[in-house]
Amino acid sequence: MGNPVGQSGLGMAYLYGRGVPVNYELALKYFQKAAEQGWVDGQLQLGTMYYNGIGVKRDYKQALKFFNLASQAGHILAFYNLAQMHATGTGVMRSCHTAVELFKNVCERGRWSERLMTAYGSFKEGETDAALIQYLLLAEQGYEVAQSNVAFILDQKGAKIISDNETYPRALLHWTRAAAQGYTVARIKLGDYHFYGYGTDVDYETAVIHYRLASEQQNGAQAMFNLGYMHEKGLGIKQDIHLAKRFYDMAAEASPDAQVPVFLALCKLGLVYTLQYLQDLNLKELIAQVDLDQLLGPEWDLYLMTVIALLLGTVIAYRQRQHQIIVPPRPPAPTPAPPPRPAQEETQGQAEPQDQEETPAPGEAQEEEEQQ
Repeated sequence: MGNPVGQSGLGMAYLYGRGVPVNYELALKYFQKAAEQGWVDGQLQLGTMYYNGIGVKRDYKQALKFFNLASQAGHILAFYNLAQMHATGTGVMRSCHTAVELFKNVCERGRWSERLMTAYGSFKEGETDAALIQYLLLAEQGYEVAQSNVAFILDQKGAKIISDNETYPRALLHWTRAAAQGYTVARIKLGDYHFYGYGTDVDYETAVIHYRLASEQQNGAQAMFNLGYMHEKGLGIKQDIHLAKRFYDMAAEASPDAQVPVFLALCKLGLVYTLQYLQDLNLKELIAQVDLDQLLGPEWDLYLMTVIALLLGTVIAYRQRQHQIIVPPRPPAPTPAPPPRPAQEETQGQAEPQDQEETPAPGEAQEEEEQQ
């Protein structure tokens, strides 16, 4: 039915002859089907077959490929096989540093790593001292997470079992250990400690070194921003406004969260650059050297007064035109014609005496109203 777990199990059965005769071709076939669906065991076994040349021609590049795929899913044996290849230079360039990191990753996935969860539970329950002791034990064993957590607790001054005088020096020690294992935040913290003088003397040059390492190796936006600030102020490094702007721009590109602080820093940097440019320009001497009689002639003041008068006249004419409001006359409303009189009223009107006052016709009344 295409289930990768079943395909990998069949591959193991044919590879080791469990219940069926050994058949490397079928084992390779089922492992490939499982690996194509992203099943980590299939990827690991394919790498093992290519590494040892079981059923196929030995191919270290293919072995390295499948070991890398399995290690991305966190398979411990894949980490171990990759470490062996890097340590011996099999299929890759020999790199003891990479091998040590991979072996360390394998060691940190043992059962003793459960103490990390115990220490974290103590910290969440508010038992800071108990969590600190457990993290200290794990930090001495080389756990980078434990080292950074110890430094964090000491940095926040949340432990009561360590005096205030020893807090920052111990935190600096554990930040140094965590930074040596490639933790970017620890490297930036080392720069901060040397910048502000926490647990050590103020040393701007050492702070610049740590910030530069964090920006180049781990692409840390905070380190780039700090380098831009130090270039702007000339702290531990030569003052250079152009390099400061460059590091600010790099920080904004590295992290979206840095865009607002970078915008404010660039506004300040632009203002400082403008003031420095004006200061170097010596405006007073420049204005003193300008002779308007030579530029505009001896009667330049008359020209200026004429231009000002024309501008004032234009403004006054425009304002007067705005105040003049012309209201057009309304046409007279037409008077509706009276309704026709019935025949009975006409006969009664004829029977009335002649000495009664005559009423004007509707047309004549309308003309009198229009005349009025």
